[in-house]
Parts: sequence; C-alpha cells; structure tokens
Amino acid sequence: MAFGGFSKDGAKAPLAEINMVPLIDVMLVLLVVFIITAPLLTHAVKIDLPKASSHANQTKPDNVQIAIRTDGQYYWSGEAVDRGELQRRMREAASQEPQPEIHLRADRTAQYQLIADVMADASKAGLVRIGFVSDPSTAL
Repeated sequence: MAFGGFSKDGAKAPLAEINMVPLIDVMLVLLVVFIITAPLLTHAVKIDLPKASSHANQTKPDNVQIAIRTDGQYYWSGEAVDRGELQRRMREAASQEPQPEIHLRADRTAQYQLIADVMADASKAGLVRIGFVSDPSTAL
C-alpha cells in the first residue's frame, strides 16, 4: 500500500484520510448478527404468572448409626446386636419410606471383612444410602 504521491520534489505530506472499509465491515457484521438474533428474543409468550409464597418441604430421612468394633461386635444406634439381628433390622429399615441413611462407623483396626459383610447385608436388604463416618482430627 503506497502512501506517497506523484510529485517529484520528494516532500511527503502526512496522510489525512481514515480508511473506512474495516469499520464498515465490522458494522455490517454486527448488523447481520442483530438482524438474526432480534426475532429470537421476541418469541416469548407473555403470561401473568400467579404469585405464591411457599418453600420446599424437604423431609430429611432418619439415619441409623451402625458401629463395628475390632472384636467383631456390631451396634445398631448404640445398641449391641448380633449379625442376625442386624440383618433383620436392615430389612425393616429398607421397607420404611423414606429409607434411612446408614452411617457406618468402624474401628480403625477393624477387619475389612467385617465392614464388607455389613455393606453386603445392607445391599441385600435393599438399603442404598450408605456413608462412612470418619474422624478428620486423626487423619494423617
């Protein structure tokens, strides 16, 4: 793009023109965008919605604390039970609506087999909401 003139004296005068072509291109693109998007914004159906003030009524399910000691003793909400009684109570809990959450607490040195047995019994009974309880203050 040459900015010089055809004069032979070699003096170059400053260019006092603004190139309007890029500005016009940008404006045309914006115009096309607005033409396309404007009809999309006006397709909403105007209705007068009724007003009501209420809040969601959420029922929190009960939770059952199942504890497992290192010696293999099971506890159902603080009450010592054997494995058969634990399975029976799990079946009863599974039939409740809403199902209670199972919070599983186990000693740090409890065998994994004991924990796996309780989880398998809960699954067989139909309990699906099982959570592990830990003590964050003793974490490494």
